[in-house]
Amino acid sequence: MNQLTVRELMMIEDEIRAEQLAAKTMNWCASTCQDQTMRTQLEQMAEQHQLRVGELSQYFNRAKHMQ
Repeated sequence: MNQLTVRELMMIEDEIRAEQLAAKTMNWCASTCQDQTMRTQLEQMAEQHQLRVGELSQYFNRAKHMQ
């Protein structure tokens, strides 16, 4: 893997925060939703965002250790 610039690392950090916020928002929406089908869809969307957080965090940590 090539070394990432500080700017690129900051952009990854920003994306991690955006994905975390999206996951929290989806979970909150699901908790207020009365329709079970919609609730399930929102929970699945939240889970996908949380998985992206994990993937980006792993990438970020590997890149940061190579600096």
